[in-house]
Amino acid sequence: MSTHRPEDLEAVRRLLAYIGEDPDREGLQETPKRFLKAWEEYTRGYKQRPEDILKVFEDGAQKVDEMVIVRDIPVYSLCEHHLAPFFGKAYVGYVPDKRILGLSKISRVVEVFARRLQVQERLTNQIADALDTHLQPIGVAVVIECRHMCMESRGVRHTGTATVSSALRGSIKSNPDTRREFLSLIGR
Repeated sequence: MSTHRPEDLEAVRRLLAYIGEDPDREGLQETPKRFLKAWEEYTRGYKQRPEDILKVFEDGAQKVDEMVIVRDIPVYSLCEHHLAPFFGKAYVGYVPDKRILGLSKISRVVEVFARRLQVQERLTNQIADALDTHLQPIGVAVVIECRHMCMESRGVRHTGTATVSSALRGSIKSNPDTRREFLSLIGR
């Protein structure tokens, strides 16, 4: 359990007062601690590095030259412009080149970058770049589809809209057949 600095707790109390609440009200007395603990969870990606997660294996990669895809990876992040949540799913694939990843590592690298203040476009590219750099595959593809509360609950207030972003590297970008295969396998 983390210890919060008094000035951090006071900042949350001031935010509560800013919106017109009484930070001394019984229901809000523990809110500053809870809020800071929640934000530590929401932004834990700042304390993680993809290179510590992306362990590659040569054993098991012999003759593996077809696409590996992990679908429907949950994405929970915060818009850096409004600090509002955005959430959805990521679809990540790669074509191995004598090295493979443990499948859970793909979900974990998505989480590392999602648990930071983000824009979806950067998030998509960070995942693709990390896989491309550390795995050195023949190709990488990342597609993310998210709903943004900054768009649904404020501003234009268009509920149910989804934003789709993609980042393609190597053969998945340069070869139309490989790109079509990836999109077909993720249901696009």
